[in-house]
Amino acid sequence: MNLRLGDDLIIPGKMAKVILICGKICSGKSTYGEGLRLRENAALLSIDEIMLSLFGQHCGDKHDEYSERAQIYLFHKSLELIEVGVNVILDWGFWSKEKRDFAKKFYHSRNIACEIHYIDVSDKTWAARLGKRNHAVLKGEVNAYYVDENLAAKVVPLFEVPSEDEVDVWIKAT
Repeated sequence: MNLRLGDDLIIPGKMAKVILICGKICSGKSTYGEGLRLRENAALLSIDEIMLSLFGQHCGDKHDEYSERAQIYLFHKSLELIEVGVNVILDWGFWSKEKRDFAKKFYHSRNIACEIHYIDVSDKTWAARLGKRNHAVLKGEVNAYYVDENLAAKVVPLFEVPSEDEVDVWIKAT
């Protein structure tokens, strides 16, 4: 990721916080984030929302590049919101320990409180949610990614389950 720690703004004193929502694809992150947005009086910044708005279902081989650019943009946008006292929720999965650690360091280096909320979902619940979402996508009821068996087989192994010491709030989805 082409983003440095400690650049730009260091915010003194007590202020807004950042919540990183961690979980594999279709685990319930966006649904959880929407409820959290209201409870925390926060801005919800979603990679999927940006990617789907700009590129629809398919941006092919460029997906990872575009997603990384969007993440960099949202990191910077989050600083603007925090500077004016708005809590921020980042909804983009934070699939690897490396990305979780980077985000925590990014905010902590600026004296910004940062929490990780992990959505832990069983394989059975995950499969049911995925099927329900795919059905809704095909019917045009939701603007979300359609995840076929090939994509699921490709992305699920990429998710690194966080350790208990990484997570501030552990949500066991049933």
